Amino acid sequence: MEILNYAFMQRALLAAVLVGITAPAVGIYLVQRRQALMGDGIGHVAMTGVGLGFLLSWSPVWMATLISVLGAVLMELIRWYGKTRGDIALAMLFYGGMAGGVMFINLAPTGSNANLTSYLFGSLSTVSESDVTAICLLAAFVVVVTLGLRRQLFAVSQDEEFARVTGLPVRALNLLTAVTAAVTVTVAMRVVGLLLVSALMVVPVAAAQQLTRSFAATFAVAVAIGVSVTIGGTVTSYYQDVPPGATIVLLTIGAFALLTVLAAPLARRRARAVTAAQAAADPAECKIPATRGATDEVGV
Repeated sequence: MEILNYAFMQRALLAAVLVGITAPAVGIYLVQRRQALMGDGIGHVAMTGVGLGFLLSWSPVWMATLISVLGAVLMELIRWYGKTRGDIALAMLFYGGMAGGVMFINLAPTGSNANLTSYLFGSLSTVSESDVTAICLLAAFVVVVTLGLRRQLFAVSQDEEFARVTGLPVRALNLLTAVTAAVTVTVAMRVVGLLLVSALMVVPVAAAQQLTRSFAATFAVAVAIGVSVTIGGTVTSYYQDVPPGATIVLLTIGAFALLTVLAAPLARRRARAVTAAQAAADPAECKIPATRGATDEVGV
């Protein structure tokens, strides 16, 4: 394929695959916890990390990772102790992160709004070898956490009180989930962009839930959707010269709409099958004998 002849597209496709795996892998826990917009908030905070990276002449990806992790931990602390003022504190954190990113990148000698735009909405041509190395390492961390601790994270996401009673370290697992979400945001920002990454963490999971019923099936289908739309969006962006982040998100929403349409007849068929199975499983004494008269005559 012509697209694979270019080194920058090889890097972009590798990054896209990793993003397609990691974003839904974390997003499934955020959806279960009803924190679907957490990725969006972390993306705002990560902007400060990008700006600091340019200001200090350090890798924007690693600086964004550090700031995102600190922001995610602070968000969890606010959720625990913020009480009625928690929403105000979170709003200041999100908007302060965005403002800090714009300010720092304009103060940087080599920074400009064009640099910031590539991180906000994604850019294929700017994915460097050092970015790919960082993305691979961060993606490996996300995969290890989301798969290795899937039972514990699922239990906490479903019911924190029950998980606490069973002896699970609920607060530590909540912090780990937040940190993993922060890492995922920085993994995805070079392909999808900081402002759109939350959609890739949530929409594939919502689409998978239209067809699946178990956690394992939802996880697998969501990751499959994530990989498909990131590769499709990256290839489309190359051939049609359109923004990769926007293309990927629109394909994701399209997949959700398609699966929603397909899920309606499947749900009706499943409901009929369940009704038929329940009818077949009714105990014999609950059924009205259709040939009682004939049986009586035989008995006589």
